[in-house]
Amino acid sequence: MNPTTLHALSNADLHCHSKVSDGTLEPEELAARAKAQGVELWALTDHDEVGGQQRAMEAALAQGLPYLTGTEISVTFAGKVVHIVGLGFDHTDPALVAGLRATRGGREPRAREMGEGLAQVGIKGAFEGALKYVGNPELISRTHFARWLVDAGHCSDVPEVFRRFLTEGKPGFVPHRWATLRDALRWVHEAGGLTVIAHPARYGFTPTEEYALFTEFQAHGGRGLEVVTGSHTAAEAVKYGDMALEFGFLASRGSDFHSPDESHTDLGSLPNLPGQLSPVWLALQDRIHFPRG
Repeated sequence: MNPTTLHALSNADLHCHSKVSDGTLEPEELAARAKAQGVELWALTDHDEVGGQQRAMEAALAQGLPYLTGTEISVTFAGKVVHIVGLGFDHTDPALVAGLRATRGGREPRAREMGEGLAQVGIKGAFEGALKYVGNPELISRTHFARWLVDAGHCSDVPEVFRRFLTEGKPGFVPHRWATLRDALRWVHEAGGLTVIAHPARYGFTPTEEYALFTEFQAHGGRGLEVVTGSHTAAEAVKYGDMALEFGFLASRGSDFHSPDESHTDLGSLPNLPGQLSPVWLALQDRIHFPRG
């Protein structure tokens, strides 16, 4: 594929995770899977990390797969964690790298507190157990605890983990103060990228809170909204497609794939964007890395 053949219905998958954050596959394995699944434009968006970007880009281009740099930044807004996907930036930009490093910095102390909370209800060794599932210790997360809790026999599957533990009001929950929305957007924009609100249906905001998020995001230069994603229903895709039109946002699309064993939406398997939306990738064509030849 070359720049002239990317179009509005291209099978773009601009949201997934590797072992560098909380996925289970290496960046090279994800590139091969994306290509095999018919993805036509791919971005690896590890949480608060760009350490896998060079590997992902080289592997994608070797597969003949166009590539966009990406990351997913955790921010705090209205007392909740919101995720911002950055696309098409310089992944070596010093300010971006430093900002993401600072955001990651609180994860290990938080994880130790999570382990202590689980120990109080009789589940010993959770922090040490979760570490065995971590590709990057700076990025230990609830997902790693969940995998350990299942494999250690405390829960039957990951959904049960989050019904019983690690969420607000449950054993093992520890809040974390992430980056501000303003800072996260500034890091990406100053590195030449474009920002997108990830999976907006997941946050449980009231309509007033959601409008506040979209308005502040736009005021700080945010331009995109993830409309079609692995955690959205068809009705939610329609709703957020309408909201993208209302706010003038570009529309994004990504599976949020983490693992062949855990993710119910595989790379490249999403439906097309609904309606008359403007795909984010058409605004990023000058930042896409295309295979030579």
